[in-house]
Amino acid sequence: MAHTDSGVRAVAVLEASKGLLALLVAIGLHAYAGQNLSLLAIDLVTHLHLNPASHYPSIFIAAIGSISQTSLTLMALGAAAYTLVRFIEAYGLWHNLRWTQWFALVSGAIYLPFELYEMVHHFSLLSVIVLLINLAIVLYMFRVLFPRVS
Repeated sequence: MAHTDSGVRAVAVLEASKGLLALLVAIGLHAYAGQNLSLLAIDLVTHLHLNPASHYPSIFIAAIGSISQTSLTLMALGAAAYTLVRFIEAYGLWHNLRWTQWFALVSGAIYLPFELYEMVHHFSLLSVIVLLINLAIVLYMFRVLFPRVS
């Protein structure tokens, strides 16, 4: 059972890492709420030594400028909620709570078709890596939950 505990704890660390990343996104979105996003986008584009009037940078600036403050707040709240779910899952996996093992299996399995679609239609090394990591987690959690079947 020791290998199972260390494996489940590794999944817990991954989930906590995803939660931490989402927390940073939520904080970043909250920090920019109430600011003129178009000006921030122009500053970013010029900082990268790009011409704000050229085609792609202007599309980026227009897209960022069209995000409403309400949408920004909702995105920050969504990222915060995702953070909370990931931290709860990580805590439960770390303490070997059965329901979080089920949650990890089901939530990981739900993403597989979307990740497969992304890999097929927008192939990149990142999409392959994300799919393989999630598939490994789903298969591992299946082995943890059903040791006699696997």
